[in-house]
Amino acid sequence: MSNNGILYSELLKLKRWNTPTIYNGWEAITKHDRTRGHFNLEETKDFMPEMGPMVGRAVTVVIEPSNPEHLQNNLDAWSKYRNYVADIPGPKIIVVQDLDKPQVIGSFWGEVNSNIHRILGCVGTITDGAVRDVNEMFNAGFKAIARRMCIGHAYSIPVRWGCEVEVFGCPVKPGQLIHADKHGFLVIPKGDEERLLEAVIFMDNNECNTVISAARNSTGKSKDGFLHNIDKANREFNRAVRNRFKNKGEC
Repeated sequence: MSNNGILYSELLKLKRWNTPTIYNGWEAITKHDRTRGHFNLEETKDFMPEMGPMVGRAVTVVIEPSNPEHLQNNLDAWSKYRNYVADIPGPKIIVVQDLDKPQVIGSFWGEVNSNIHRILGCVGTITDGAVRDVNEMFNAGFKAIARRMCIGHAYSIPVRWGCEVEVFGCPVKPGQLIHADKHGFLVIPKGDEERLLEAVIFMDNNECNTVISAARNSTGKSKDGFLHNIDKANREFNRAVRNRFKNKGEC
């Protein structure tokens, strides 16, 4: 088991489900606010939806592509940053806060940087700025969730890293577990990691065995019969959640 409470093999199993399904499991076990603070509040765009979900530990970095002073004042920034990334165990998701937003001046990402980060054990990025060379990033096997595309990099270098950032209205700390796909991303509080996989599996099965089953098996039934089946299935679903997690939430 890792220092953060979840086995590496379990972490990879989380890729089998989409991010809304991971959220369903998370909300069954968490004592945190499930309305904000742990997922994006602003719209994201998945530029590689065919790659499916990505899961990994957050590696955080701040950029400001509009400001040439960063390039002049820290000539070793790229080297120092890459050394930092290389020392962190994977899988890793690079979370980039762009200080220029909502304007987009330049991209931190492209063909070269995505290939370098892939070799460093990174599976993708979440950036509230832009990406470019999207086809080449896909060919590198590097997933990108971003605000938009752009054509240049301007003065895009790491300004600071290993710090708390905020992207798409969500705070992210280094090392936090992230699950992301075309729906958005979820940042798991460390205290919730250990039971997450168990909760996801249970909640997914619970849906399939109750409310989804009731809906699919109601073809040809009268309105009253259909609604009766759905109400009964909802009660069974909620009772199973309460019994398993002692959770007062309802479907």
